[in-house]
Order: sequence, then structure tokens, then C-alpha cells
Amino acid sequence: MTEFTEVADGVFVLVYPTLRVNCTLITGETGALLVDTLSTGGQARELAAAAARITAKPLGLVNTHFHFDHCLGNATLAGAATPIWGHTECVRELRDNGAAWQRAWEQELLAEDEPLAREVGRTPIVPPNRPVGRRDVVDVGGRTVVLDWHGRGHTAGDLVVTTGSVVVAGDLVEEGAPPAFGDAFPLEWPETLASLARAVPADALIVPGHGELVDPEFLGIAHEELAALDWLIREAHGDGADVAKVAAASSLARWGGPGLREAELAVRRGYAQLDAATANTLG
Repeated sequence: MTEFTEVADGVFVLVYPTLRVNCTLITGETGALLVDTLSTGGQARELAAAAARITAKPLGLVNTHFHFDHCLGNATLAGAATPIWGHTECVRELRDNGAAWQRAWEQELLAEDEPLAREVGRTPIVPPNRPVGRRDVVDVGGRTVVLDWHGRGHTAGDLVVTTGSVVVAGDLVEEGAPPAFGDAFPLEWPETLASLARAVPADALIVPGHGELVDPEFLGIAHEELAALDWLIREAHGDGADVAKVAAASSLARWGGPGLREAELAVRRGYAQLDAATANTLG
């Protein structure tokens, strides 16, 4: 049975075994907020049961970003009047491109977990109904929760959720695996993390999108690695270097195959962004 663990007063984290996704439950006097809703209706029902063992208070929802493992549980967990917060880019992706993403996610998962892939493919998509731009402050039953957008990083619309000294960073921070660059902005992610690092309390407990909880020192190390990758991409682009060779020269190569795949994605996306910038300058 998957359960929440209290990590601070009134703040609970559940690590779901599939993909090691972290879901955070924040409780107030008269309400509660659940950050991220997992991948499928079945997973969301388990999540709802675990939350009900902590609190019977009405739940609001937050999606840290639009990827399936953080938002497809919305359809199961949300009633007609449930507020769901998400960045405007998260809302746009799910509203305008959700069906296409769903087909892509299903195909991507088929080789590893066909039952999960099929359920992801048939789960209704419910986008957030409370769009957030740069910041929103939510009163969760008398408890203040701040939703911040620090810039583009893992996606264009990553929300960070802060209450007290607990910071829920979503996939802007990854523990136990290489960062994922499929929809990322590798040339902007370092500054986004730097902005986040400036904002977190010195004693912050940081909840990454996946893996174990971390501290501000870990955040600093992640920033340094992404900044080094940023400069590697910029220098290699100027030299016209081969994508695979650049990826192999990055620190992500220490993760072996998964790290090399993500590094190649980062290099390709970085090159494309630099090519577009050059074309705009020439135009």
C-alpha cells in the first residue's frame, strides 16, 4: 500500500513506485492541496485513498507541468468545482495539444509497460482551470502556499510550490536520474534554477519531481551541471560539432545510455534554439 509520509508540519509526500513520482499533500485548517496527480485513473484512485487517510478536507490540485505522470490523474481526482492550478503553458499544452501528446506518450511507453501505456492512452485529459502566470498565492484553509514560475526549464511552464520551508520543484529538479530534455530549454534551464536557488530558504526541504528529497546544496550542484552543459552546447554549436560527440563529453554521460540519450536531446534542442536565434538576427 502506497502511503504519504509527513516531511514537515502538515506537509506529506508520497513516492509512487511507478516512475518514482513524488506527490505532495499540503493540509490547512479547512482545506488541502495535492501537488501532482500521477499518470492514470487507477493510480489517481490509489492517491485519493492515501490522501483520505490523512485528511477529509476538500482538495485543490496543482500540476507542476503538463507531462502525463504529473497531471493525467486530474480526471479522477477533480470534481466539477475543484480548482486545479497550473502554469499558462501547461494549460495551453493540455488544451491545444493534449491528444497528440497522449498518442506520443502511449507509443513511448509501449515497449516498457504495455498496460500502463494503454491506460495512459485512454485516460481523459483535464487541463488546469486556474492558470498561473508568474505567481499566485493560494490560501489553503488558512495556510499560505505560493506558486511561482521562475522561467523555462524542463518545460515552458514549470510551477514551483512553496509552503514554509518546503519547496516542491517538480521536474526542474531530478534526483536519482539524469534530467529529462525532451521538451526542455537547456539554454535557459540554468538561469531558471539559479532564480529558484535565490528564492528558497536556507533550510529548505526540496521535493523533486522524482526520487529522494534534497536540500539547497543539491540544487546548487544541479545548477552547476546544467550551466556546464549550456556552455558546452554553445561552444560546440559555434564549432559545428557532432551532436553525439558533444553528448559524450557532457557530465550526463556518467549515467550511461539514459544520460547519453538525454544529453543528445539537450544538444539538439540547444542547437535548434541557437540556429533560430541566428536566423532571427540575420533576418
